[in-house]
Amino acid sequence: MTTSQRPVLSDGTVRLRPPRPQDAAARLKLGNTPEIHHMFGADPENVPKITKAHAEKWLYAQEVEPLAWVIEHKRRMIGALRLHSPDTHDRRASLAIGILDPKLLGKGLGPRAIKLVLTHAFGALALHRVSVRVLAYNTRAIAAYRKVGFVEEGRERQAARVGDTWHDDVIMGALAPDFAKSEAA
Repeated sequence: MTTSQRPVLSDGTVRLRPPRPQDAAARLKLGNTPEIHHMFGADPENVPKITKAHAEKWLYAQEVEPLAWVIEHKRRMIGALRLHSPDTHDRRASLAIGILDPKLLGKGLGPRAIKLVLTHAFGALALHRVSVRVLAYNTRAIAAYRKVGFVEEGRERQAARVGDTWHDDVIMGALAPDFAKSEAA
């Protein structure tokens, strides 16, 4: 992994940077909230309290993922974002993002972070496509993805079991040519 693959990316409000050791303490401080973990597919009735070991494991997962960034806002870690499952032949990857501070949900920080990583993905990484799958009930995330140019491409019916209930996954994609056109407009 080279620095050019995971550079610091910023728009002045949101900053994406490589993970660092003190992020484990910041992750521990953010805790586990039922609302946020429900959007990740966890049963909101059974979200465990975060431990130091869990926070360290979370940090390790960010460190070993070559295209993972920590999301900062006002010099404070608020979540993480990563491009994963890259396919170099097809020039595509998948995206995952998590804003972990419930007070910052719905403030437009997610779309800003996604736009930064798409600019990098379609520019420096020369990807053609970035895709995401999101639980159909996570309407806030779906709106955030649409805001930066993702389009719904399909739905996997009853693909995720949350608690005792089955939910659909919405499959969305963003293409480099469409993103370039929207940025030029």
